[in-house]
Amino acid sequence: MTTHAASALDDWRRSLDRELAALEAGGLRRTRRTFTPLQDGRLRSSDRVLVNLAGNDYLGLSHDPRVIEAARRGLEETVGSRASGLVSGRSPWHEALERTIAAFEGCEDALVFPTGVAANVGTLTALVAEGDVVFCDRLNHASLVDGCRQSGARLRIYRHDDLETLSRELRKPFDGGRRWIVTDGVFSMDGDIAPLPELCDLAEAYDALIIVDEAHGTGVFGETGRGVCEHFQVEDRVALRIGTLSKAVGCLGGFVAGSHTLCELLLNRARTQIYSTSLPPALCAAAGVALEIIGNEPQRRDRLWGRVDETRRLLLSAGLIDANCFRSPIIPIVLGEPRPVMGAAARLEEAGFLMAGIRPPTVPRGTSRLRLSLHSELAESEVTLLVEAMVAAIAAEGIKSRT
Repeated sequence: MTTHAASALDDWRRSLDRELAALEAGGLRRTRRTFTPLQDGRLRSSDRVLVNLAGNDYLGLSHDPRVIEAARRGLEETVGSRASGLVSGRSPWHEALERTIAAFEGCEDALVFPTGVAANVGTLTALVAEGDVVFCDRLNHASLVDGCRQSGARLRIYRHDDLETLSRELRKPFDGGRRWIVTDGVFSMDGDIAPLPELCDLAEAYDALIIVDEAHGTGVFGETGRGVCEHFQVEDRVALRIGTLSKAVGCLGGFVAGSHTLCELLLNRARTQIYSTSLPPALCAAAGVALEIIGNEPQRRDRLWGRVDETRRLLLSAGLIDANCFRSPIIPIVLGEPRPVMGAAARLEEAGFLMAGIRPPTVPRGTSRLRLSLHSELAESEVTLLVEAMVAAIAAEGIKSRT
């Protein structure tokens, strides 16, 4: 190795140290932690058992014995899929899962992707063209933002709490291809939902198409758990719905639900579909059973919403949220700066509750927060203890909620 090359390598390594030090100084450094999942919405960290309020397993299906048994049956055949779906990686388990998703979503067909991120990026880059304009909500998940950017279309940012700006942009003369409105159904850091009826009205008035990511809506919102589109009864007014199998479904993977023609086109155009190894068959088997449970056991969803309503009532009484806080399993407690947020999270962990401290760049600067993510397995008796612990943790940090 030449002296020049060695110098460049040493300089690069020192720059990594400086970057990590800067993250540490700003209270923004993340570290790896290991958690052992347990039953009933709990997990173990080191020698402590914690109530998990930092996950997305809204219905407790990740540890349901029937889901685990389905995965075990799939594992009897193979561990990995061994190839992409277009080569030899699509098994009968994949075929069955896509039929189950289509039936659950009330659509003609469905296409499974390795992850929700792959579904978002692959779908957007396959469908949105360079001559198009894509309107992306400012608070959309990073994978939606990345897909919009990578599509090559002209990107416009809007806010779902300021649809006048979107309306004004849609009114501008347009001589290109198509116009797309891309939105999360549930915004994962704020817990509010997209105003889909109003978005559909705008789309229909100005010949735009809507894509909705139902990642945090599937299994939770809607009469049968299909998500925010079902909640607002606008399923037939959106172009397509993207979902994930890793949250309320309790497994892994992403999917697109729509027409057979749409799914066939994505199979041939979506790069994250074409060039990714298929999901392991065991996970397909597990997800199929989990979706059947969601359809057959609405009491899980009812129990979740009962915990949501009681938690919101106590948080409102304690002054940690205001009356405008949206009714959702995701409840943000905005505290402002990273260090007090992480301090409060550590105090909550000492009290037996694991809650995520969310900092930039995940959320805008000045809006660091505790993200409370409720699930159906939270015991009713634990709700009061949880809110009391939150009040004590936040007070000990000397700050007030800005929610």
